[in-house]
Amino acid sequence: MQHFERLTKSYINGEWVEGESTRVYQDLNPYDNSLIAEVMLASKAQMEEAFQTAAQAQKAWALSSVEERRNVIEKAAEYLKENREEIVQLISRETGGTVLKGNVELHLTLEILEEALTYASEVSSVKEVPASVDGKVNRIYRLPLGVIASISPFNFPMNLSIRTISPAIALGNAVVHKPDIQVGLVGGVILAKAFEYAGLPAGVFNMLLTDIEEIGESMLEHPIPRLISFTGSTGVGRRIGEIAGRNLKRVALELGGNSPFVVLSDADLEQAVNAAIFGKFIHQGQICMIINRIIVHQDKYDAFIEAFVERAKGLPAGNPQDPNTVIGPLVNDRQIEKALGFVEAAKQEGATIALEGKRDGNILTPYIFTDVKNDGQLAQTELFGPIAVIIKAESDEEAIAMANNTEHGLSSSIFTSDLEKGKQFALQLDTGMTHINDQTVNDAPNIPFGGNKASGLGRFGNPWVVDEFTVMKWVSVQTKTRQFAF
Repeated sequence: MQHFERLTKSYINGEWVEGESTRVYQDLNPYDNSLIAEVMLASKAQMEEAFQTAAQAQKAWALSSVEERRNVIEKAAEYLKENREEIVQLISRETGGTVLKGNVELHLTLEILEEALTYASEVSSVKEVPASVDGKVNRIYRLPLGVIASISPFNFPMNLSIRTISPAIALGNAVVHKPDIQVGLVGGVILAKAFEYAGLPAGVFNMLLTDIEEIGESMLEHPIPRLISFTGSTGVGRRIGEIAGRNLKRVALELGGNSPFVVLSDADLEQAVNAAIFGKFIHQGQICMIINRIIVHQDKYDAFIEAFVERAKGLPAGNPQDPNTVIGPLVNDRQIEKALGFVEAAKQEGATIALEGKRDGNILTPYIFTDVKNDGQLAQTELFGPIAVIIKAESDEEAIAMANNTEHGLSSSIFTSDLEKGKQFALQLDTGMTHINDQTVNDAPNIPFGGNKASGLGRFGNPWVVDEFTVMKWVSVQTKTRQFAF
């Protein structure tokens, strides 16, 4: 047993160091508010040290062999596999996720690590291209970008951290990583332990247990990182984009969503309901890709609502470590209050309550609202909780138009019996991802994961992340004496 709860330190330059802030953070279990760990927060000076050591370590790591990089990735994955049971339990305890969610998150994390093995050789590749000048040889090199700043959220902290960290390290970069402090053990400590076990050279990966109150925006404004990778709200993403643009830094931003689940007139109703239940209520709706609006053709509307409400009523809520639980707690009291605020706003808007939920501590059982206006506040808000919104469309074409009527464009789905029609409509949806006859929460390490519009910039996944985390360099060699015009 690793007992990760006892390792409440930041990881800088290959050493576990106590935070130098005067502030202590209490890491609480969202289900019962029991204390998991106390963390002395890292200071701004320690963040500076992390960036300086990362910059030095990256120079040597950039020269590492493909075999060295692959070996580190393989051993990090081995560590996670060897400690699977304890990790899954800690994911559940720290994030409030169910045991199913914990297993899914660890599985996704391992998939990303394993995919990184396939492109670790990209930074050693050299391509020759034709030259119009006699005797010139043009070579195109792919080089590591440098130091990457990584900031991950509270909902899937391990998965959404490793999808930046793993490709960065595999491609010869160094990383300074700040997980959300609410989930610092799962989003930071476990990953640092994995790379320590793997023998990653000191300074290539640095992890800070701290918060914005302690370091402000200095992680974004620091001159060393060449790219800022952030997963979180659109509002924060806009601020990061503003700072990065001013400092000419790259960004990888996966931001908020308002994912539509479109049920067309010819959909298989039973399967659409099955998919909608999973895609709305997995991890209590705290997923960027979660179904946010259910848009149903009028011919299916009443039957869909009846079946959906009946299924939602029976979802077991309670202790997330009970393997039968589907609805666990939201991550903290603030998120509960925010969700209840959306509920009150929906009532004020005049939406019909098809199923009224209830609060029990940090657990909120499903709410379902019908007769919702697509352009109203409820439909246009990312709800991030177990609150379902069902909207009626008069035609298939109107359903697609409604789906596009949002500033966001992350994921989407369409249910139809006509796959060709589904494909044509899928291409009309202004989202980074569309799933036909499935729900909106899908991920894989070999697809271009990312959003359009206010849902982000850049794409994760192989090979697209390779371009994001490397830089191309043209080196020409003049092998014959060149005659110049003057």
